[in-house]
Amino acid sequence: MVSPPLSASMIDERPLISSGLVYRITSGIAVLAALTVAISLGGHWLGERISLGGHTTDTKPVSVTIGEDTLRLAANTIRFPSERVDSAAERVDLYLTWPQMQGFSEADRLRFDDVSQSSSLIFLQLSQSTMSRDMSGRLEPIYSHIMDGAPYAGPYGLTAHRLRADAGYNNEILLTAPRSGEPDYVVRCILPASSASATSGDCQRDVKVGKDLSVLYRFSSNQLRDWQTMDAAVQGFVGAHLVNVSGASTPIAEGR
Repeated sequence: MVSPPLSASMIDERPLISSGLVYRITSGIAVLAALTVAISLGGHWLGERISLGGHTTDTKPVSVTIGEDTLRLAANTIRFPSERVDSAAERVDLYLTWPQMQGFSEADRLRFDDVSQSSSLIFLQLSQSTMSRDMSGRLEPIYSHIMDGAPYAGPYGLTAHRLRADAGYNNEILLTAPRSGEPDYVVRCILPASSASATSGDCQRDVKVGKDLSVLYRFSSNQLRDWQTMDAAVQGFVGAHLVNVSGASTPIAEGR
């Protein structure tokens, strides 16, 4: 038996795609779009953080008080992100290009990131003095008593002194030089067999600056030829960033 034809009123006119399904699809697209934007922005932010590797190009002044001394330092000269805050601290770690004495910048990125180029940096650690004498002042009362054998000619006009094996200096050599009107220059180094084997921390020296600030600085043995200039530059840099008695300080230079 043939069924009678359906009238228009008997036909189900519901759309092939319901409004509920359209709503769900539209909502899903919106969520995906939002996630795409978030991933893009987050990836850009994370990429910048990874690329910088803890460095910053920001030159805003950071005020750090160590003991009786307060310094205003450009943020990009401070090595660790956790230390780039206005605060009282036990110490602050800096890194600077040599001989420019400037902090991190995009132009000098490889000097900070590439180990093979790190010998062109100086690393400074500023802390409150724990000893009454700096390295030059310790030459006579301490170092002279642990020297082993006769002194010999060192590099760049310096005199080299071996230190006793039981003194705990792990193959370090003491290098000294007389200075007119000043105590002898003194630095401890582990001298590599060749310049290609030098690292950014072969040599270290500490000096006193300000009221009670000890400045320990480390540098590559490849830079020993600049020992006089470097010592003056380190002390000058720290001294220029000390806040004076009236509370003002030398302006921090723009740039790197």
